[in-house]
Amino acid sequence: MRQSRDRPGYRLGGMMFFATSVDCLLYVLSLSGRSSNLHGSSEYFAFSDSFYEQLQSSGESQNLVTENVTVVEGEVAIISCRVKNNDDSVLQLLNPYRQTIYFRDIRPLKDARFQLVNFTSNELRVSLSNVSIDDEGRYLCQLYTDPPQEAYTIITVLVPPHNLVIDVQKDTYLEGEEVEMNCTAMASKPAAKIRWMKGNQELQATKEDVEAIEDKMFRVRSQIFLTAGREDNGIPIVCLVDHPAVKDLQTQQYLEVNYKPVVMLTAKNAHSLTREGESLELNCIADGKPRPEKVLWQRLDDDIPEHVIVFGGSLIFSTLNKTDNGTYRCEASNAVGRTTADYTLFVYDSPTTLPPPTTTTTTTTTTKPLIIPDTRAGEETPLVVDHAVIGGVVAVVVFAMLCLLIILGRYFARHKGTYFTHEAKGADDAADADTAIINAEGGQNSCEEKKEYFI
Repeated sequence: MRQSRDRPGYRLGGMMFFATSVDCLLYVLSLSGRSSNLHGSSEYFAFSDSFYEQLQSSGESQNLVTENVTVVEGEVAIISCRVKNNDDSVLQLLNPYRQTIYFRDIRPLKDARFQLVNFTSNELRVSLSNVSIDDEGRYLCQLYTDPPQEAYTIITVLVPPHNLVIDVQKDTYLEGEEVEMNCTAMASKPAAKIRWMKGNQELQATKEDVEAIEDKMFRVRSQIFLTAGREDNGIPIVCLVDHPAVKDLQTQQYLEVNYKPVVMLTAKNAHSLTREGESLELNCIADGKPRPEKVLWQRLDDDIPEHVIVFGGSLIFSTLNKTDNGTYRCEASNAVGRTTADYTLFVYDSPTTLPPPTTTTTTTTTTKPLIIPDTRAGEETPLVVDHAVIGGVVAVVVFAMLCLLIILGRYFARHKGTYFTHEAKGADDAADADTAIINAEGGQNSCEEKKEYFI
């Protein structure tokens, strides 16, 4: 008598003997049982729920080890039934419909997606390829010991959203209009979480609906509202999905926003001020959506001078004169609206030079010309004074006054007051008065002259 390698019993001659009644029942059902499978007709042996409950209730200690499996739809799931201490008992795997997938290393179920990965006395490992949502459920591992043991492994199938679609009411919006967008994540399991992004800015959804559909699937719809601005033109609005079965799933919709032109005026001339005889070029730069086709120039309250050249968006003054004074307007328009920008022109006189100051001296002093600066109309510019010129003028005046004082001093020094005293020498020796007078008149040349000066 020897034990069969494929059946839980012993063979003696042409007859089979089983150690227990359970082994005998399993063998009989394995030969006669037929049923249908989810994937087609197959030959298998299955037992009622009461039979499994009876087997499980009779177990004294759990010797089976299993693990739950989470797999993405279309991928491969690995189901493992492990035995801690096996005494060469029969180990089998059943699907959620109680159909035997593997009995030891034999696959009664005719579903080629199930393949044996490993079979030993301590482990039965099976792979399930191309997993679908219908494969989800509780799989049963059974160990036919005395008493029998069983353990469940749960397969969870994740289904990523098949389609991610953004719906908009229209393709083009005007500046200031309200934009409504809807993003729908089609059938997924579990329900997807939708987020919105505009550039680097996250937008808050106004509304989100989760709808359960057939086959344990969900449809999610998210809605946002925003106001269209010119800065939004060409910016992508992104709908992103957070789901455990997929990464970086997103779709985007570019906004097309029409807005009226934006106009900017620039002036180009050789100097900071516009003076007679100089040139001036005014440039009108316009941008909008749709782009303005042309730019119009006009002069308020008067016509544009004949000598002024209009070239596209430019207004060219070859030689400025006083008749060019006025306000010039640039106008740009498109299908949305029009925008204007004004430039006030004031032509100043050419620079003038002040004459140098004069003095009473022969000394000549060279001074820099004093130019009175002007300002453009509508602008305020402080008056600039050359302090070096003022200092030079003051120095010349002081020097002239000193020279005048010296000249006056010399003049008064030359026009002094004088008188003479005629005292005859030797009058004391004269015999009488007549003799003294005669001596005095005759001796005038020897008189002493006395002078007095007045300053």
